[in-house]
This record gives sequence, structure tokens and C-alpha cells, in this order.
Amino acid sequence: MGRAALVDFLRAPRYEVLPTEDVEGLVATHVPHEVTITITASPRRGMDATITLAERLSRQGYTVVPHLSARLIRDASHLREMLAAINEIGVHDVFVIAGDAREPAGEFPDSVSLLEAMMREGHNLGDVGVSGYPESHSFIDDDMTIQAMWDKRRIATYIVSNLCFDPRLLKKWLGRVRRRKVELPIHIGMAGIADPAKLLRISTRIGIIDSARFLRGHSNWFLRMLQPGGYNPERFVNALLPDIAAPERNVAGLHVFTFNEIEPTERWRQDMLARAN
Repeated sequence: MGRAALVDFLRAPRYEVLPTEDVEGLVATHVPHEVTITITASPRRGMDATITLAERLSRQGYTVVPHLSARLIRDASHLREMLAAINEIGVHDVFVIAGDAREPAGEFPDSVSLLEAMMREGHNLGDVGVSGYPESHSFIDDDMTIQAMWDKRRIATYIVSNLCFDPRLLKKWLGRVRRRKVELPIHIGMAGIADPAKLLRISTRIGIIDSARFLRGHSNWFLRMLQPGGYNPERFVNALLPDIAAPERNVAGLHVFTFNEIEPTERWRQDMLARAN
């Protein structure tokens, strides 16, 4: 049953992409339509780049999930503008995050404040995702991150776990979340195929932990990453079995951080599916 569940997850994962100039072509060339595309919100490019890419990929037949970054949205009027644009595209799922901007653009310093504003404004969304943190966050205590998921449960409909390279830690976190009675479905966040140095550079930017602490606590991992046969997504997902197939864990699927290494990540997915059949 565990292997069957993993195959099902691999058949229809979520690929997270960055809204760069070339990413539309990469997705259209290499990714079939059963893969959902989630689109990050960049402090440098702003929310407009996210919405524009969502519209273009949706037009090509992809199911898209734009990220709504609280720190990039100025006020209720700007939020209404974003929600109207998303509704016009026909998108029914968004992923709400605090975002990486150092300072909020306006009224929303965190995801909870944005989620509450979305409730007040009303929306036509069927699904609203929020983040979970298997590894320590740069400035939020571990128990507080789980408490935050509890606080969001009446607004959100699912959780995406942040990037984690330790299957044991991820499985332990899944158990803790469920023991705290957070019952939302969880998409398991994992890296695809990417250069180790690129992974490290991005990992220390997206809220896992600050660079110094990361290097202190994960020096052995980083050395393994630099060696041949370092991080391998196949080993990672296999190590999550049987936990991710257990009904009480309520795992909804895989959320793959591609870092726009789309072609090698899709090749890995197809290879795993071919070997499973």
C-alpha cells in the first residue's frame, strides 16, 4: 500500500517554480498537464509577476497555484485587486505565505493577518494553502509554528511542509502535527534535482534557518551534498514510507521545489514511474 500511495503521489505532484523570464517555456516543454504548477512570489519581481505567469500557464492548460505573499500586498484594496485577477484567470487555489521581503509593503506583516483579511473580503477560492515547518524556522519557535497552523485551520484547507532534507525529521514532525490535532491535509515539501550549492543558497533564504545555524547544524549534510551520490529525491521519498501512506497522517501529495531545474526534475519523476510500472 505504501508503494502504491507513492506512485499515486508521483503521478500528480505539485512543482513549485520561480517566476523568471524563461520558466514558462521550460514548463510548457517538459511538464505534462497532470502536474500542478505553484508559482512563488518574489520580493524583487512583485506580485504582478506571479499573477502574470499564473495566467499564461493557465491559458496553456495547467492547473496553477499562485503564492500570495503577505509582505508584498499593501492593503485591502491591493488584496481585492489580486483576488479579482486570480478569479478572472479561473484559479481556485492559492498558497498564502508571509514572504521573504524584509519589511512589509503595508498592512500585512504575516500570513495570519492576510488570511484574516481574505476572510473579511470574501473570495471564490476552493482551497487555501499555508506553510508548515519540519525544520526550525529562522525566528519562530518550533511549537509556535505548529500552533500557527492550528490558528489557521479555520481559514486554510491544506498545509505544504517547507523544504526539509531529513526524512526522519519530517516523519517526526508529521506525528507532532497530528498529535496537536491539526488535521489539514499535508503536501510533503521536497527538493527535486538541483545543484547542491544552489540548494544551499536558496534553502538559507526561504525560512528554514539562518545561514550560520544551518552550516553549524548541517555541515555533514552539506558535505554529503557536495559528494557524488549526495541528496537523491528517490532515496528521500522512499525513506518516508510507510508513514506518508498511513491514513492517519493524511498526506495529500508531494510538493517539489524545482528551483527551476524543471527538465531534470521531470526526468527523475518519469524514471521513478517507469520503474514502478
